[in-house]
Amino acid sequence: MEKEELKRRCIEVIEKRKEEIISLGEKIYRTPELGYKEFETTKCMEEAFASLGLETVSPIAYTGCKAGAGGRKGPTVAVMGELDSVVCPEHKDCAANGNMHACGHHVQLANLYGCAAGLAESGVLDELCGTVEFIAIPAEECVDLDYRDKLIEDGKIQFYGGKQEYLLRGGMDDVDMVLQCHMMEVEGGRKCCTVDTVTNGFMSKSVKFIGRSAHAGIAPHEGINALNMAQLALNNINALRETFREEDKVRVSAIITSGGDLVNVVPSVVTMQVMVRAASVDAMEDAGRKVGRALKAGALAVGGKVEIHDRIGYLPLSTDSTLSGLYRENMLAYGGADEDSFVEHYETAGSTDLGDMCQLLPCMHVWASGISGGLHSKDFKIEDYERAYVLPAKMLALTVIDLLYGDAGKAKEIMEAYRPKFTKETYIKYMKDHSVVELFDGSAI
Repeated sequence: MEKEELKRRCIEVIEKRKEEIISLGEKIYRTPELGYKEFETTKCMEEAFASLGLETVSPIAYTGCKAGAGGRKGPTVAVMGELDSVVCPEHKDCAANGNMHACGHHVQLANLYGCAAGLAESGVLDELCGTVEFIAIPAEECVDLDYRDKLIEDGKIQFYGGKQEYLLRGGMDDVDMVLQCHMMEVEGGRKCCTVDTVTNGFMSKSVKFIGRSAHAGIAPHEGINALNMAQLALNNINALRETFREEDKVRVSAIITSGGDLVNVVPSVVTMQVMVRAASVDAMEDAGRKVGRALKAGALAVGGKVEIHDRIGYLPLSTDSTLSGLYRENMLAYGGADEDSFVEHYETAGSTDLGDMCQLLPCMHVWASGISGGLHSKDFKIEDYERAYVLPAKMLALTVIDLLYGDAGKAKEIMEAYRPKFTKETYIKYMKDHSVVELFDGSAI
């Protein structure tokens, strides 16, 4: 069957299921869950896949599920949608606990379902050379770290990110490339799509300053003030900012998560969370070492101790331009776009665990429009339901057809040209080697 006919059939099915696609996205929007807590959202996606007659596997990475289908033997293309929400208590639609899908992941899941429906129900997959895996993946937002640390301590997960955990468990062993679409207000709605994306990677530091308690009024000199250590450390980090090169796009974010218990007691334990972002692995590691020195200097000045738990969060993302170019071509041919509709290249200091996947295999991460307001903000809103929920589902499905049509020549071309930075084994070793706990004793110097 001609490729254009396959695409036409696929679009017809997605158009027929348009209301169901939107309804699924809106249902998930009303039940936001944080990473590795997406039990209801996982169940919702299981039911959605089952309604298409697809066999579903669940859970895949503590939470999450996947469904697969295919035609003749060939490459495997993964289409991913993310399950988790963020916390945004200022948003008018947030849940009672402050959870809110201000990240647009609920739209991704609707896109994933629509793509699966188009490919499976149209009979298109039988005409293709390869397999498609539809993956509802957990825990993209790197938040709620105390909860995730407890899961790691209990042996239930090993990584903060859901894609990392899925990789570790063997879920990506047979996958040859990944397609993903996110939501963003693209130049105030003037553009319809962002094609290629580069993001920062980051490392996290869980920090505990350890001092000695004493009566803050009668005998403060007998104490070692952990809060003073933390305040000095924050000042030290601020003094570092001019040492970072502009091209490395270094960002250091820090919060005090516990600053003492009683105002009349010298704080003996103060905890912090620090995130160090950069555009390359080398820059990320360099900035991480500098921040480590700043933390130790705070403890040294006051004569206390600091425990630093370093962990690589996510690695930098650089998308495959040939893969993204197929999505772009389909937007021109079937999505109503013209040559002026695109932001061709987007660089951001944000991070995603798809960055880890792109170190091992080709990845697409386009940004579709249809929303307004900043991501993770109280202003996030879907403005165009067709453009957000339905159009990306069509474009993802059409991109799969391009990749696997005939003898899957386009997919094989992309696989041949790709140069991985890691194997699965070297990646896991790198991540584990950079998960270390260091105790620095400033009182001993």
